[in-house]
Amino acid sequence: MSAWLQVAMQVAVVVVVLAAVHRPLGDHLARTFTSAPHLRVERWLYRLIRVDPDADQRWTAYLGSVLAFSAVSVLGLYALLRLQQHLPLALGRPPMPAAQAWNTAVSFATNTSWQSYAGETALGHLAQMAGIAVQAFLSAAVGLAVAVALVRGLVARETDRVGNFWSDLVRGLVRVLLPLSLVGAVLLLAGGVVQNLHGFRQVATLGGHPQLLPGGPVASYEPIKLMSGDGGGFWNANSAHPFENPNPLTNILEIVLMLLVPSALPRMYGRMVGSLRQGWTVLAVMAVLWFAAVGAATAAEVHHAGPVPRAVASADEGKEVRFGVPATALFGVSSTATADGAVDGAHDSFTALGGGVLLANMMLGEVSPGGIGSGLYGVLALALLAVFLAGLMIGRTPEFLGKRVGSREIRLVALLTLVTPVTLLVGAAVAMSLPTGRSSMLNQGAHGLSEVVYAFTSAANTNGSAFAGLNANTDFYNVSLGLVMLAGRYLPMVLTVALAGAFAGQRRTATTAGTLPTTGPLFAALVIGVALVVAALTFLPAMALGPLGEGLR
Repeated sequence: MSAWLQVAMQVAVVVVVLAAVHRPLGDHLARTFTSAPHLRVERWLYRLIRVDPDADQRWTAYLGSVLAFSAVSVLGLYALLRLQQHLPLALGRPPMPAAQAWNTAVSFATNTSWQSYAGETALGHLAQMAGIAVQAFLSAAVGLAVAVALVRGLVARETDRVGNFWSDLVRGLVRVLLPLSLVGAVLLLAGGVVQNLHGFRQVATLGGHPQLLPGGPVASYEPIKLMSGDGGGFWNANSAHPFENPNPLTNILEIVLMLLVPSALPRMYGRMVGSLRQGWTVLAVMAVLWFAAVGAATAAEVHHAGPVPRAVASADEGKEVRFGVPATALFGVSSTATADGAVDGAHDSFTALGGGVLLANMMLGEVSPGGIGSGLYGVLALALLAVFLAGLMIGRTPEFLGKRVGSREIRLVALLTLVTPVTLLVGAAVAMSLPTGRSSMLNQGAHGLSEVVYAFTSAANTNGSAFAGLNANTDFYNVSLGLVMLAGRYLPMVLTVALAGAFAGQRRTATTAGTLPTTGPLFAALVIGVALVVAALTFLPAMALGPLGEGLR
């Protein structure tokens, strides 16, 4: 079977499953954040944390709740990692070093899942379950809440309220993430994913030699790892490990889980703003970018671009042989397009141009379809920028969903568009300018630069995947990447919630013949064009010196 037929069949399966659940899941998401009654378990949680879920917050209070909750999450996980040797199920693991614990705590609280450690040697089961897995749920719920706040701001009229963060957080957990994770865990268990509380066990191989096999509560963690945009592997091999991803069927299931909620959020958005066509347009933008990336990555891997793959007539290096090159390319594209960071192959071993596609997915802002929440508010920022540019062309004040995109709003949109690129490029420039940053590069030249740029791009865009040729477990990279993760996660959230407040305070304007339609193929093409132009203008020099320079020589 040809590689193109393989990838076409797998893409078809993924698309059919996502299409089948798109409407019910999107409608459920909309009901979750618009229905008045609270479930009994939700009321119990509100009493536990002592909040009034019916008290709408100003955008400043909403943002303060987001930041305060996230700060507590970072500190709590940091303490757990530093003290894990005193906890049950530690499996004899020592405390994580301070700089690495800082990096890991920030990584999982920001939904990045960057790992400078190997899970099987660094963490006990309690740290995995009560620390890493809990933050996978919480960080995803925070991102979802921020996206919902922006949609509310677009819908609201002449108010300074954008909802209640604590209610959004609890509902996202109880009604969305926990039920979907339970279903995913059952399916993965049926597919052969490991679930126990064992440590390493010694077994005899067929040749009579002893071998240590790891165990752990993997099936219960794997769905939220994939679905939340978290992506952190229970073991160092991540989803290339046969205990995390046993066969081609579970590989397809894991791809579906990565795309599941982000691809349903446009339906929620359309429901909440009262126009399903708005949701279809956003979904079309996400889908076109995803399909284009799948095609480009598959072409780069199948045609063996680069001197070494051409010499051996294969691009199999770093690919999991159980799945093959097409499935690994599809997984890698879905991972970098969803802010997930899970891998079933070594991204560093992709061809130069194939790795460049994965890097470009993140540089677009991971909006195809992006992470839970972050993908939606990222693509809406691009839509607002597209409306503004179109307004400049015709000399008319731009409008979006009946709200004027004035000077205040466009400044916030511009900052939201630029803050992540600036963060990652400054971080990469500092690393390349210092001996301590360059000393961790195992490769020189264009590929070495690509490894450093990939690390900071992954950190700033809350992805977490890596080009493994960079030794990031140093104090410099642990600290610097942690700072970039904080900036890349929370500065966009600050600007998004501020934008929600700015729109919420406006009255709705009447639609006229001069109003730019924000639905349909023309507007979708405009948004895609804006995304590509912004990314090209920002990142073309870095791409030219890195993957393009390596792949086109």
